[in-house]
Amino acid sequence: MNAAADMQQSALRLNEPMARHTSWRVGGPADRYFAATSRQQLQNFIADLPADEPLTWVGLGSNLLVRDGGIRGTVIALAQGLDRISHDREGMVHADAGAHCARLAKFCAQQSLAGLGFLIGVPGTVGGALAMNAGAHGGETWPQVDEVEVLFRDGRIEWLAAADFEYGYRQVQLPRGFAGFVGVRFALSVDQGGRAALEMKQWLARRKATQPVGKPSCGSVFRNPPGDHAARLIEHCGLKGHRIGGAVVSEMHANFIINSGAATAADIEALIAAVQATVQQRSGIALQAEVRVVGDAGAGS
Repeated sequence: MNAAADMQQSALRLNEPMARHTSWRVGGPADRYFAATSRQQLQNFIADLPADEPLTWVGLGSNLLVRDGGIRGTVIALAQGLDRISHDREGMVHADAGAHCARLAKFCAQQSLAGLGFLIGVPGTVGGALAMNAGAHGGETWPQVDEVEVLFRDGRIEWLAAADFEYGYRQVQLPRGFAGFVGVRFALSVDQGGRAALEMKQWLARRKATQPVGKPSCGSVFRNPPGDHAARLIEHCGLKGHRIGGAVVSEMHANFIINSGAATAADIEALIAAVQATVQQRSGIALQAEVRVVGDAGAGS
């Protein structure tokens, strides 16, 4: 086995428990789990896969519910290797897809740049933020994007302009043959007078005061419906503290579901469905889940 093939093999794990890689700390095993450490290694691995191999991309696992039966196909993880952030030139910041959103927000504040401070409240990676146009505090990811580095299923990596993509609230239209995001360049403005850095600190303090930080959750479970907030609707239905098995609606913030210690993915998925049904029945509003649910149900589900 040559050195390149040996590196590929060392980055690949079989039957990897996904509970180790999700912020809810639940999930069955992935058939294959590939922790990429470089662009070239990632390109080579993707190019060698069958064209129909199912791929699931994972950052910090903070917006992901993996069912108890696990994931068929291959999981691609970037947060352990492709996580660099740099200030390339005036107003332009480069970030790898595996970089932590909160770390990127802090980096921009240190460089006196405004536009990405809202990411301090996004508990995931830059790749995930791009894939779902993540946002918080009135800000969204894609309006700040200048160009993105895209990996295609044939192993090609290309830089594409932001204008090549259509995006909306928590959604992005992806090009044909798309495999995943590898990096991005953000065009940012100067933080005049440090106002953006101050707002970021205030948002971080508010997050710590109003959200169950440090407890196993995925962040916000549901999208906010137009003109309203999912948390308000859920709380209005008296669902704070509602429990199914080891999954419980947070008493601190109703749009969070907590793993109280012994939850299964089936518990969490059932609680998501119960919250949706109750809010629909009492308010007429159909809440849409923000979390991605992937994988196969377990044998007893």
